[in-house]
Amino acid sequence: MLFQLIKGGKMLSKSQLAIIYMIASVACFSIMDIIVKYLKDAPFGQVLFMRFAFGMIPIVLLIPREKFSTFYKTKRPGLHAWRAIWGAIAIVALFIGIRNVPLADCISLTFLGPVFVTILSALFLGEKIRMTRISAIILGIIGGLIIIKPTFHQFNLFYFMPLIFAFGFAQVALSIKSLSKTEPNYLIAFYFSLLSMLIGLCTLVNGWIWPTLYESVLFVILGLAGGYANILLTQSLRMADTGLVTPIKYLSLVFAATAGYFIFGEALKLTTLIGAGFIVVGTYIIFRREETLKKQVVPPRYET
Repeated sequence: MLFQLIKGGKMLSKSQLAIIYMIASVACFSIMDIIVKYLKDAPFGQVLFMRFAFGMIPIVLLIPREKFSTFYKTKRPGLHAWRAIWGAIAIVALFIGIRNVPLADCISLTFLGPVFVTILSALFLGEKIRMTRISAIILGIIGGLIIIKPTFHQFNLFYFMPLIFAFGFAQVALSIKSLSKTEPNYLIAFYFSLLSMLIGLCTLVNGWIWPTLYESVLFVILGLAGGYANILLTQSLRMADTGLVTPIKYLSLVFAATAGYFIFGEALKLTTLIGAGFIVVGTYIIFRREETLKKQVVPPRYET
């Protein structure tokens, strides 16, 4: 339990706490996205390294004291590596997309993650795709096409980056479904964060900047926001049904659109709203179906 909240002299219910945790998670993810875009002139590898170096702090705090000396041991190194590699690919693609695509467009396209999960589950896990899931997939694809506007005139190739993130997210989600049966959350997060740190560190030879005090503060906030976002997300999912808290994730589009307009001067396009609407409806159909079947699902932007 992260903390207890009291309302009117009474303890909040688990559902109320779960909603609060999810809102806090969305806020933390949004802060991370905004800082990544704000630091677009900083070396990419340095931003990546700082995100996961400082993001390690919340992970380390989760490790039980009695297991601290042996927490890294696992009998499933292969699956940890697979999850970490795809997680790193996804987060690199996301950061590139955030830097080069309007924030609202980028975040909207990341919501396609559950659509890719559904497709890959059918291809590799043999899950049946019935009409409900087919309609959800079609809605998601239509929404993505509306946002991307794939024409040969001034097409921005960086729009593929959030799509790569969504595909990587699907691989991560399937891996986590298996790993979570035997591995603690902090261990799954640790290997992913470690690999991402090493990828960022490899770019040191290309030259990093000596950050100002202001930039240093932003780096710290970037890492802590990303780390705590996942902890809050996990806690929310443990305390309430997925169908209750998952729709709150779509608040990130509101935060992205607001930040894009007021901080980065990005006008919110009608096509973004329409496309996001299709994607949100499609992914929500998937989550409602999974909730009905009492299956575990991983919501958009789940990194750990």
